[in-house]
This record gives sequence, structure tokens and C-alpha cells, in this order.
Amino acid sequence: MSEGQVFSKDRRRWMAGGVALAAAAGGAWVGWSQLEGATGNEEAITAFWGLQLAQPDGAPLNLASLRGKPLLVNFWATWCPPCVRELPMINRFAQEQAARGAHAIQVLGIAVDQAAAVNKWLARQPLDFPVVLAGAGGVTLTRSLGNINGGLPFTILLDAKGKAQQRKIGELSQQDLEQWAAWT
Repeated sequence: MSEGQVFSKDRRRWMAGGVALAAAAGGAWVGWSQLEGATGNEEAITAFWGLQLAQPDGAPLNLASLRGKPLLVNFWATWCPPCVRELPMINRFAQEQAARGAHAIQVLGIAVDQAAAVNKWLARQPLDFPVVLAGAGGVTLTRSLGNINGGLPFTILLDAKGKAQQRKIGELSQQDLEQWAAWT
């Protein structure tokens, strides 16, 4: 291989890396600006409170019934490893919050999954908070609430008046939950 060919391959790698870096930076900037615009998306949050979603056992849950107290909404799926990792921690958080009584943050899980998969998972790992099913439409719902890429897990904290106070795309940490609980 001649020196010119090595230089050419190296140069192509650098150029491809530079293009990828520029695209990622541009995408992050566009994503951040869209997320900022979505934080005031009162129409989407109003629509959220109007939803009635099925629980894994088929019983309907009107989300409006959860208004009046802070609500942590976690979008997850059984096929999503970070979702499954964070659910036991969120369950402990829900248990701790329930012990607080009137000042508790309620927790709601919205499964972006099929009922059979969710029921099978819940049989192995029961949760102490309500879970509803959104199916594939859950991704659209997360986007309307500020998750522009539709990635999972996605968590949003709504205050007692139903307004978004916190959002996180990706796996929650214990520190996230502690900070959010201190907010209330």
C-alpha cells in the first residue's frame, strides 16, 4: 500500500468523523431547542389529563382521576433494558411516597408495550403503582410531552395543578428521584 493510499484512508476517516460530529452537534441543538419549546406545551398536557387508558387487566383508568397531587409518570417497555433496570427503584420511590400521605407524589407507569408482555413481566415483578397500556401510541404521547426523539425510558413530573415541572429522557437515578421529591 502506498503512502498516498494510507493518507487517503486516514483523511476519509477524519472527514467522516468530522461530518458525524457536526451532524450530532446540530441534531443535539435542534433537539434541545424543540425540547425547550415543548416545556410549555399546555395543550399536550391538557390532552394527557383527558386520556383513559387500559390497565393490564383491561380495567380503564381515567388519568384525570390522578389530578390534584403531584404525579410522576414513567414511560417504559418490557423490551427496554434501562426501563426494566429503573422500575424496582421507581417502585421503592412509590412505596416511600405512599407513606408520606397527603404530601405524596403519585406514580404512574405507562407501558409502551403489549398487554401480554406487560402482564407476564408484572407477574414476575409486581409494582405498587398503577400501570396503564399505551402500546405504540405511547411514543407519540411521549413526544407531545417533550420527548422529541421518542426514546425510552421517559419520565415527567407533573405538579398538583397538572403542569410539567421536570422531565428526563433516559434512565432515572436515585438522585433524580430525591431531587424531584424535595421539590414537592
